[in-house]
Amino acid sequence: MAFLAVKPGMRVVDGTLGGGGHTRLLAEAVGPTGLVIALDRDPEAIARGARELAGLPVRFAQANFCDIPEVLDALAIDTVDGVLLDVGLSSDQLADQSRGFSFESHGPLDLRFDPTEGEPAWKLVNRMKPDNLADIIFEYGEERYSRRIARRIAAVREKQPIRSAAEFAAVVRSAIPRQTPPPRIHPATRTFQALRIAVNQELKSLRIALERIPQRLAPAGRLVVISFHSLEDRLVKQAFRSPQIWECLTRSPVEPSAEEILRNPRSRSAKLRAAQLAPPPGAG
Repeated sequence: MAFLAVKPGMRVVDGTLGGGGHTRLLAEAVGPTGLVIALDRDPEAIARGARELAGLPVRFAQANFCDIPEVLDALAIDTVDGVLLDVGLSSDQLADQSRGFSFESHGPLDLRFDPTEGEPAWKLVNRMKPDNLADIIFEYGEERYSRRIARRIAAVREKQPIRSAAEFAAVVRSAIPRQTPPPRIHPATRTFQALRIAVNQELKSLRIALERIPQRLAPAGRLVVISFHSLEDRLVKQAFRSPQIWECLTRSPVEPSAEEILRNPRSRSAKLRAAQLAPPPGAG
């Protein structure tokens, strides 16, 4: 909120509605004379937001945040004063047993933000060649045991297709050597993350959004991005290094305090970067 410098009457995009926490804060800050445009790829997030944020100055759109220009065009809005992207998985998606985001879920390993778009992860897991699967797990999950995991998946699916998230998590766990002391995160965390990024084309969406958002910001408009993955953070860092486009407001990423991590363990890997639109050449 501090980096976005939200004031009454401003127009702000929340490109990742999720559970609606950020959207509510933004809507209360811009007040009745302002507007928040809230996007999410997940139709359930949009439906829930419309119910829970009724009465606040919010317009909703089921869309990918890389399509912000099209959403603004549909609303006849030329520019906005700020954009927030909180990239990745929402707690509500993690809690939904039917979507397969949780390791304990006995629902299908789907992992799509929009269940009507693209290929569910269980199909990808059962059809891909082990080498290609290992590449995805290594590149997007930065998982050092990617080859072992891919070979184990291939051996298991020969007997029976892998369908549920819990089943897949058990297969991944069985491929990774036991460690002493046990790791802080579940052994399947990086593999799930890699598949989710691949299925939703998350890095591609973020790359496109970072290219397109400056065109729809008002003078001195701001962009704040919260990411949870080193590859995402690297894209944001590189984008904000363009002085002809951005004035970076965060020399290094802002990370959660120890107190916040205790209160909300899922925030532990969060990194926030912020930038302000640079003035055009010759201005001021």
